[in-house]
Amino acid sequence: MKKDLHIRLQRVSAWCGVILFVGFFAAFAVGHLTPPMSPTESPDDIVAFLEDHRTGILTCVALMVLLVPFEYPYVVVTSMQLRRVEGGWGLLSMIQLTTGVVAPLGFFFPLAILAAAAWRPEVHSADVLTAMTDTFWLMFVGNACIFVLQVWSIGYAAFIDHTREKPLFPRWYGWLSMALGVLLIPGAFVFLNKSGPLAWNGLLAYLLPSIAYVFWKIATPYVLLKAITNEEKELAGKPENEPVTV
Repeated sequence: MKKDLHIRLQRVSAWCGVILFVGFFAAFAVGHLTPPMSPTESPDDIVAFLEDHRTGILTCVALMVLLVPFEYPYVVVTSMQLRRVEGGWGLLSMIQLTTGVVAPLGFFFPLAILAAAAWRPEVHSADVLTAMTDTFWLMFVGNACIFVLQVWSIGYAAFIDHTREKPLFPRWYGWLSMALGVLLIPGAFVFLNKSGPLAWNGLLAYLLPSIAYVFWKIATPYVLLKAITNEEKELAGKPENEPVTV
């Protein structure tokens, strides 16, 4: 692959992270899904929510289906830059790649269940709609903790890059990733709590992880673009006809 094309494709892939962040925020705002409803809402309140926000919820899901494919180039370019830290495909880059490939499913399947609930709420009983809505929130918030290793693998790269004067992934970004990983762990406890900080709308299970995720989702494309610029400078010193291996 030619050097200029290699760098251009990586930059486009890094910008996909920005598209994802803006698109996800817009989609959930349209769907009235942030902040989450309370786990203690009555079945009648849940039915009313689905009926009142049916169009918004279905629009949110449609937007997410369109946006989710942009996750793949974003995940791949992240692993390609991790590969530079490791000196080849290694444990960190492969963990990030494999967990990142699974990540879109964590959005799509819960949203598909919620879409099914909002599609025809008038033909289902309140009990069925409540169960479907509960499944959405339990999966969406509770499954977030399975991506702890993904963010830790990226963050750890910031601490082991000793071959460069300036690490590809800055130390501050490493600490941010480590902190986000820790904050994702309480999500596992939404299955045990209907109220309090460990409920799906709670301080520890939802609010703090969401705030950290916003900062991380903004920081990651920025860090990736800086790393790609660094690679571009390294490649500039190589012969023009030398192929770039990925």
